[in-house]
Amino acid sequence: MIGFSDIMKRFFDTELETFRSNLVLMGEIAVRQVRQAIEAMVNADLSLAEQVAAADDELDQLEIKIDEEAIRYMSLRSPVATELRLVIVGMKASHDLERVGDEATNIVRRVARLSSEPPLKSYEDLPRMAAMAVEMLRDALDCFLRVDAEKALAVCQRDKDVDEINRALYQELTGYMIENPKTTNRALELMFISKSVERIADHASNIAEEMIYLANGEDVRHTEATRNPDAS
Repeated sequence: MIGFSDIMKRFFDTELETFRSNLVLMGEIAVRQVRQAIEAMVNADLSLAEQVAAADDELDQLEIKIDEEAIRYMSLRSPVATELRLVIVGMKASHDLERVGDEATNIVRRVARLSSEPPLKSYEDLPRMAAMAVEMLRDALDCFLRVDAEKALAVCQRDKDVDEINRALYQELTGYMIENPKTTNRALELMFISKSVERIADHASNIAEEMIYLANGEDVRHTEATRNPDAS
């Protein structure tokens, strides 16, 4: 005979799985937004830019839903340590994913301004940066599903590669402005886009750090291990 405690356990397990599923869905939307934002920039596609901006509301609502689910879960049940870590990490990760959506929206807001003038330079560095940031995001979320601390640490350590491209692009664009002041507006727009991509990679790294905490309870934020492969 199934007792009340068994029924409640199934209920709580179902709620926790729904919580996980909503976070994964949020991640998929965020990844799509970033990819489409860069595609809109490269192709000067204003219609696609509008789609990216519209999808931001969906991420906002999912973040609210995840927070509500987490609070309800903690209120109805006194979770054990592993469950509590999952809920806390999920809430933090959803905040980072919402910020990823905001950065994608920031990128497409600049598409209209860039599309009104000839491209300042060939778009190679920004798509490459974005591809790296998206891969970091996908890997960080995969660590959430697999509870893989080693892979999550590798995600954190890849953040410096995106930072290096951002710095190099900043220097290149500064050179354009010095040589020809008429390029200033376009150069600044590209700098802002590059900074948004760099921040997206930062959010991916934040999520990966939380996945390490989920896996083994270790807080690795602001430690050398997340920046230097030899330190791990």
